[in-house]
Amino acid sequence: MNLLLIILAPLLTALAVLVCRNKEQVKWTALAGSLAQLILAFLLYFAFRHEKESGEPAQMLFQQDYALFKNPNIHFHIGVDGISVAMILLTAFVVIAGVLVSWNIEKMTKEFYFLLILLALGAYGFFISLDLFVLFFFLEISVIPKYLLIGVWGSGKKEYSANKLALMLMGGSALILVGILGLYFSSGGSFNILQLANTNIPGSTQNYIFPLLFAGFGVFTALFPLHTWVPDGHSSAPTAGSMFLAGISMKLGGYGCLRVAAYLLPEGMKEYANIIIVLSAIAILYGAFATMMQKDLKYINAYSSISHVGFSILGIAMLTQTAVTGAVMQMISHGLMTALFFAVIGMIYDRTHTRMVAEMGGLMRMLPFISTVFFIVGLCSLGLPGLSGFVAEMTVFMGSWENTGAFYKIATIAAAMSIVVTAVYILRAIGQTVMGPVKKESFLSLPDAKWNEKLAAIILLAGILAIGVAPGWLNDLLRPETEQFMHKILGVK
Repeated sequence: MNLLLIILAPLLTALAVLVCRNKEQVKWTALAGSLAQLILAFLLYFAFRHEKESGEPAQMLFQQDYALFKNPNIHFHIGVDGISVAMILLTAFVVIAGVLVSWNIEKMTKEFYFLLILLALGAYGFFISLDLFVLFFFLEISVIPKYLLIGVWGSGKKEYSANKLALMLMGGSALILVGILGLYFSSGGSFNILQLANTNIPGSTQNYIFPLLFAGFGVFTALFPLHTWVPDGHSSAPTAGSMFLAGISMKLGGYGCLRVAAYLLPEGMKEYANIIIVLSAIAILYGAFATMMQKDLKYINAYSSISHVGFSILGIAMLTQTAVTGAVMQMISHGLMTALFFAVIGMIYDRTHTRMVAEMGGLMRMLPFISTVFFIVGLCSLGLPGLSGFVAEMTVFMGSWENTGAFYKIATIAAAMSIVVTAVYILRAIGQTVMGPVKKESFLSLPDAKWNEKLAAIILLAGILAIGVAPGWLNDLLRPETEQFMHKILGVK
């Protein structure tokens, strides 16, 4: 399969949106383009699986390499493995759901959809890049739309939130750029990920470069204590912006921590693994307890995201194949789950004009579809069996428990304890929001979900159930890649 199609689809969609003459054309063009991206993502998945089942031994499939600059040796080099394919599928699901949820955007509709699609373009390019400079370029493409989506279409302290997000992400980008340049000069002048993976970089050098890269990508994935942009950014962003921030953008950081920092610098990863485990355990517990204190639905989901992405970082740092597989599963699960959570919160806010839990109640009576989805995604967040959250978190726990030693056992138990806290705040939020008596007479006439909102929810629910009920397909997609990762970490040829 030609991977250029994965980039051309959002690029052409964004350009087509700009030439549309009215809002209806903009919306349908964006929907058609996002549907094309979803179809291409599925075609890529089936093509990848076919190649692997046919015995293709290469780690990266469908590679294309075009020289951009001979000096300093920058290539437009693209290719995918199972982890990349899984991330592309996640992105396609969130993109089409975000387009559908934003159907009623009236302010600068053309510009809004253009920025959404541009953010998707950056994510697709990031996940298929095999050249660090090009990977960094696509990462930066995704920063500008986030700033504008919050600053222009956001609510509340939107200017403050947009500036804070941009400054922190640019700070993370600066660390990543320095780390990439360190890899470039340490390897003799290469940005190629596959070449760098086979380059013997001294352990002392890795110990200097690794924290730069991991901390830089950690900003994007809300690694404690670099997470403070998340609550403000999510709370002020428009619904689709929150979905993209949590569902896609935070996964750029997790993918970078795994693909770039840990994979290319295995000695550095082993050196700092225990520190990362401690930070991850703190993030999981801190995020859970901080969520209990929140009264705003968006802040509840934002702080819970800090807790949930902590599982991904914990799984990577535990350095067992099962834990790393669970870490990637958690990235996918959290992307779908949190995008749906923000979508439902947006639907509720559009009708009640409040996000404060104490001001709501009895919404199940008027909003049966929205309330049902709210129930399901809440149960997914607390790890109910049959949903993606259970599969991902249990895989991380099982992989973490494979490590011997009290330190790893204590960290695993501490992370598992957060499930109880998660159950408390999720069930309390659901109960106070959709159960009980109706608190305002104006709520009695609220309309339930429209066709576009139902379709967006169904698409994301399909992904959650596909992982929760039958996780084998995702496990088969990821296991060969995580095995390769562990071979690199352990120095197995």
